[in-house]
Amino acid sequence: MKSALRSLLCVFACSASVAPAQGIVVGLITKTDTNPFFVKMKEGAVDAAKAKGARLMTAAGKFDGDNASQVTAIENMVSGGARAILITPSDSKAIVPAIKKARDAGVIVIALDTPTDPQSATDALFATDNFKAGVLIGRYARAALAGKAARVATLDLAPGITVGRLRHDGFLQGFGIKEHDASIVCSQDTKGDQAKGQMAMENCLQKAPDINVVYTINEPAAAGAYQALRSAGKEKAAVIVSVDGGCAGVRNVKAGIIAATSQQYPLKMASLGVEAGVEYARTGKRIAGYVDTGVTLISDKAMAGVDSRDTTFGLEACWGTK
Repeated sequence: MKSALRSLLCVFACSASVAPAQGIVVGLITKTDTNPFFVKMKEGAVDAAKAKGARLMTAAGKFDGDNASQVTAIENMVSGGARAILITPSDSKAIVPAIKKARDAGVIVIALDTPTDPQSATDALFATDNFKAGVLIGRYARAALAGKAARVATLDLAPGITVGRLRHDGFLQGFGIKEHDASIVCSQDTKGDQAKGQMAMENCLQKAPDINVVYTINEPAAAGAYQALRSAGKEKAAVIVSVDGGCAGVRNVKAGIIAATSQQYPLKMASLGVEAGVEYARTGKRIAGYVDTGVTLISDKAMAGVDSRDTTFGLEACWGTK
């Protein structure tokens, strides 16, 4: 009888300290559900949750910058029993109060791709080193100019989004200039959208027709910039560099539309995030700090002193439709 009682008590004690994986709920909130980057991120989370026997709740903003939808998603996931929430913040500052409420309720919150402001608002960050990604394409663009005077256009993301600032600042450092340098002849926000990238480039060409370097926040914006340059008959006059490493972007590198791009790995971010969330739910072990998920410069025209891989590698490692 005593042995049976001890066994029964052990069952209750063990279930209290180590949750069964199938009862664990993990949430994933992305900026949008249409961008191939976030589609791949969701794919990684789905596969990792399935492998761990956890249930995945997902949500996304209606557009890049939609903080209100992300706040609602956090609240719904906490109410739905999520023990861990993975999020790519649309607004790095505005999302912080909602994250604090979730963490106060005992939920681990891990940022993917984009850090909050401050970064310490989440338990951990699994992301590309976006500053390094910018540095790599900045160094490449400087080398590609081969000593010619620079006339730079920066096609940025939007105010208040940390990832945009990190990439922009990294590009400037890699290129060897500072903000407001005379060589920066135009700066426009694109929200990472191809149509807005094209419009921004058209505006920049009206202001400075002799632009020879175009920094873009991502590959859709780069594709838009190329269309504007091509329409103006200037597509061979400017070096376009970008960040992302999606399959469409790498194909544009192979086609010579983009000179170089810094490739990042969203599937890895999400997979590691789910694993950390399940571990926390099962054991109470809470991951902390920054985990670098890697970045590789992709170009078919190597530059001396700039480490890169070609598009064969890039297409093997890319995300989106191959």
